[in-house]
Parts: sequence; structure tokens; C-alpha cells
Amino acid sequence: MLLGIDASRAFEQKRTGTGEYSYQIIKHLAKMNIDCQVVLYVKKKDLANIDFVLPDNPVCSYGTSFKVKIISFPRFWTQIGLASEMLINKPDVLFIPSYTVPQIHPSKTVATVHGLEYRCCPECYSLKERFILELNTQFSVKWASKIIVPSENTKKDLIKFYKTKPDKIKVIAHGIGIPLLGGARGWVRRTLKSTPNFSSRKDGAQQEGNNNFNILFIGRLEKRKNLMNLIKAFNLFKKTYNLQPTTYNLILAGKKGFGFDEIKKAIEVSPYKKDIVLKDYISEEEKSELYKNADLFILPSFYEGFGLPVLEAMSYGVPVICSAVSSLPEVVGNAALLVDPNDPKAIAEAMNKVFSDNDLRERMIEKGFKNVKRFSWEKCAKETMDIILSSLK
Repeated sequence: MLLGIDASRAFEQKRTGTGEYSYQIIKHLAKMNIDCQVVLYVKKKDLANIDFVLPDNPVCSYGTSFKVKIISFPRFWTQIGLASEMLINKPDVLFIPSYTVPQIHPSKTVATVHGLEYRCCPECYSLKERFILELNTQFSVKWASKIIVPSENTKKDLIKFYKTKPDKIKVIAHGIGIPLLGGARGWVRRTLKSTPNFSSRKDGAQQEGNNNFNILFIGRLEKRKNLMNLIKAFNLFKKTYNLQPTTYNLILAGKKGFGFDEIKKAIEVSPYKKDIVLKDYISEEEKSELYKNADLFILPSFYEGFGLPVLEAMSYGVPVICSAVSSLPEVVGNAALLVDPNDPKAIAEAMNKVFSDNDLRERMIEKGFKNVKRFSWEKCAKETMDIILSSLK
């Protein structure tokens, strides 16, 4: 079998969600022993960021082998560059790790649709972005022989908005890597750390010690992630609950996205702006350090197709608060506090609840460790390969 994979985002130096998904699928596919030749279609041969071996010469006639095909096309790479390659050298099966299927493609084409954010939160996207996403998704849903989605919620949305047949859609959850220095060490660090107790704050009692606590968000800094309400909630939390000498910092890390100017302005006018740390794109090493030093992780998004950061945080022993909408409840299970993303007061109260109750924090951390065991990239890649193989039948 000849399997073609769109790897145009998999080996980028600054990978985001779809790129990381592509990378992990390819990485774990390379470990499988399947009678299959894999062609990775890339924009340029830049494999400097790869940390695994692509087998190109199997020791026997049976096994998985890889080769990289460079498609140099500056614009409309998918619809002209990749489509032209499909016309000349069509594989038996084409796997598209994102929603963009080329107009010329094999009859057996498997595509992943990660979420329908632009449909559920149209105000969080520019008109141009919505048009492109809508057009690409319409064609991909129509052209793909099988569609993979990361959650039951995304499957429901796909059926709702595009009338897709349920038997054409397969739910395969994304995976999660186990951190080298997270896990139990993170749990021990946080349970031993002096956690503030707010039980008597209303009568003016001061707490002992001089502690700094980090509230972390990692993701694209955009309107859809609901950072405006997170900043409002942080302001309420500081005003209502944060007595000196304890200091709470809100750390926002990620690439800039649609609506970033509003987010930046909200930070600038915050009375607690000195306690809000804004970071641009972070490396895997920087991300690991942020998780290790976080005391609470919050993802207050209006919509998530999956929500990988909540699992990353749990794997480092960090308690999680997230929105009670879209796919997040099914991803976090009973291991997180769920809040209304439109209610900053509720978010602030949840922050206080986590920090004021040591027993609750420990239960959340323990449940988080159990929850992440449900997810792995190895399982995700295996189930994805099963769908690819079954599409040939």
C-alpha cells in the first residue's frame, strides 16, 4: 500500500495544534510494522526539528518505509501544489491531518476535522478567515471517504452543520505525552507548597508567609479563547480574595491571534497589570517550565474541538479550571472544575475555591493523573491507521 500524508505543518519549528497532531501521528506511525510505503508531502525538506527516525530501508520486504516528497509551491500549496502531485503520482490512500483536502485526490482520502470553531463562534474570526475555513471544510467533508474528529462534540457539530452521515465519521481522541519532570513530582511539589487559606479573610485576617502563585493559560492569544473574561475574572479575584503578602500572577502564553489588540488593551487598563505576564510563542522546553511552575491552569474558551492544554496541565500535576462547553467536559471528565465562560465572577470564585481548599486541590490533581491515562498518541496513531487501512476495503 502506498500512503500519502500531508506533512506540510508537521516539521515546522513553531508547531501549533494541527502541526503537533501531524507530527505525533507520523512519529508513532514510524514505529509501526505495517506493509506500507509512506510518502510525506512537505513544503521544504526541513527535518531539523524531528526527534525520531523515519525508516527508509526495511530490513525485510515487509515493513513500513518512508520517503519525503518536496512540493515547492509558494501559494495555494494544497489546491495547486499537492493537487498536481495527486494528478501525477496518486497514492492508494491520502491522509490529511487537517481539514484541507486537495481538489484532486484519491477516492480513498481520510481527513481530520479538529473543530468547527468558526461556525460556533463566528465573531471570533475575521470575515476572510471564516470564508476560507467554511469553503475548505465544505469541500473536505464532501470529498473525504472517511473523516476523523477528536471528540463526540465535534462529531455532533459536523452532523449538525454539514449533514454528514454519522457512519462516515470516526471519533479518535488526541494523545498526550508524559512529561519527563512532571507527573508525581509536580504533585508532591504542589501538595507540600504552602497553600493559602481564605476561610477567615472576610474578617480581615492576614495569612502567614510570602508566597507567589501562578495561574497559567497556554494557547493562542485570541478572542475565541475568552481571555477578556479571564482577565476580568483575575481582576475580581485579586480585588476580592488576594490579601497581602501572597501574590498571584496570571501568565498568558501563546501566539497572537484574532482580537489580540483588545486583550493587550485589557491588560494595560487592569489595576493588576503588574501581575499579568504576557508571553509570545513558547518552545516545548519553555512550556514545560511554565507547567512545572504553575499552581492552576485555566482554559475558559468559548469553543474547543478538543482542548489538549488541559491534559498537558493535568499530566504535570496542575489543577484545571475550564469552560463547561463544547468538547471540554468530555475531555476533562470529573478531574476539573467547569465554569460558565461568560461569567467572570464564576471563574473568579472557582479560582478562590481551588486555592482555598487543599483537599480539593489534591483530589483534582489525583483525578487529573487518572484522566490523562485515557489518552495517548500511540493509541491515537494506531486507531488512525486502522481507519486508513479499513478505507481500502
